[in-house]
Formats: sequence, C-alpha cells, structure tokens
Amino acid sequence: MHDPQVDQNGYDQLRSWLSQRCGITYPDHKKELLRQRLMRVVRSFDCGDLNRLAVDVIRSERHEVQLAVMHAASTNHTFFFREREVLDNFTNMILPDLQHREEIRIWSAAASTGDEAYTIGILIAETLGQGALAKTRILGTDISAPVVDRAEMGVYAKRQFDQTPPDILARYFTPMGIEQFQVKPEIRATCTFRRMNLKATPYPFKNPFQVVFCRNILYYFDRADQVATLNAVYEVTEPGGWLVTSVTEPIRDLGSKWKQVEPGIYRRDG
Repeated sequence: MHDPQVDQNGYDQLRSWLSQRCGITYPDHKKELLRQRLMRVVRSFDCGDLNRLAVDVIRSERHEVQLAVMHAASTNHTFFFREREVLDNFTNMILPDLQHREEIRIWSAAASTGDEAYTIGILIAETLGQGALAKTRILGTDISAPVVDRAEMGVYAKRQFDQTPPDILARYFTPMGIEQFQVKPEIRATCTFRRMNLKATPYPFKNPFQVVFCRNILYYFDRADQVATLNAVYEVTEPGGWLVTSVTEPIRDLGSKWKQVEPGIYRRDG
C-alpha cells in the first residue's frame, strides 16, 4: 500500500538535493509542479515512488538518474526573441559598444535549448552585418545535458517562433518539414554549447566576456546562490562589460557590484 509519508520524505530529500547541488529552489507553492516533474522520472526509471528515486539520486548516486532529475526540475520552455524590450536595449546600447572589437565574446549562462544564444547571433548579424559573425563567439551553457544536445542540433518547432518576425525566420532558418526549422550554418557556427552548473563557482574561464546573459534562472535560486552567481559572473566579465537579465529579475536588492543602466541591463565598473 502506498505510504503518503514515505512519498513526502522522498520529495523533501529531492527538493533539498536540488537546492544544494544545483541551486534550483522550489518554494512550497510550487510543490505540485515539482512533484509532477519528479514523478515523470519515477516512471521513466521504474523507481516505484519518490522515496526510491531519492535513494537512487542521493545514496546510490546513479548519474543517469541524477541528470534526469536535474533536467526535469529545470524549466526549458523557451522561444526566440523573448523579452523584446531587453533585446532592443542590447541591440541599441550594447552592440554599438562592441562593433569595433577584434573579437565579440558573449555568454548565454542559462541557454536551455539554445534559443537565446542563436537569437543573440541573429541580432549581431542584423545589427553589425554578416561579417561580424566571423569574430563572434557565443557560449551557451545549461545544467541539463539533454537540452544542451538539442541546442547543438539547432532544430526547433514552429511554436518557438511565435515572437520571431517572418522575414527573420526566412533569412536565418531552414524548413525541416513537420513544422520544424533549423538554424542556418552561419549562425550555428558562432555558438558553442556546454553543460555547466552555475552553482559551481568560481567559473573556469580564461578569457573574460564582454556580455553575459543570465535571464530567467535567478528565480530558481535562493538569495545566497543569487548573490554568489552574480558575483561569479561579475568576475568573468571584463571591466566595462555588461550583464543582461530579465526585466522581471531586479538584482539591486542583492548587494552586487553591478550598476543598473536600464531595466534588465547592468554594467561592470570599468
């Protein structure tokens, strides 16, 4: 017979593990959402219940199950040209500052399936010209291995282009059939994708970035991890470099060194 308390214990252990290991925090009002996502992993690995899943993840440290839990808990419903206001500020304020650089280095720190990284590449091509792509290096990272794999493929369903102008879709994507589109090679060539845990600070980059996009991820961190992430990002951004967040993720109250320029746009002293 199913024991609700055993199930609750497993849920609590997994929620704690996600917070400590990944920095992903689910408040009580999102309990049912997390439970549903974890139950999908239970069914996939035939674990029986959340308590057994917790054993596999925490005590047995089954790597493939751990990755599945991380993937299930992270939110990956993204689309191209998300938050136009922020992207317009990036285009009008930041790109002119980068156009004469020998190399443009940008990090999409919570890249999910790559929509954001490829959007950045398209904006650079549209604003600075196709020639700027040759000197552009965009790194996209995410904690979830499956979404990193999807980002590298660069194939997307039609629904992810709801906010993409039709002429942009035609210019930078190739129809693949069954309402799917693939990013064209000249944009894909600017982007590299890697798996990375933002909680694992300091970050292992030799060369600093001029711009870091860190949007729609701080929601899932508790305050201590938000501060640590912002500080770690600051350290791998060049003096005078930029941080781009969501307009709904104000960071002024977190005591970071970033100086706000516009909603969602911050700058490092330099």
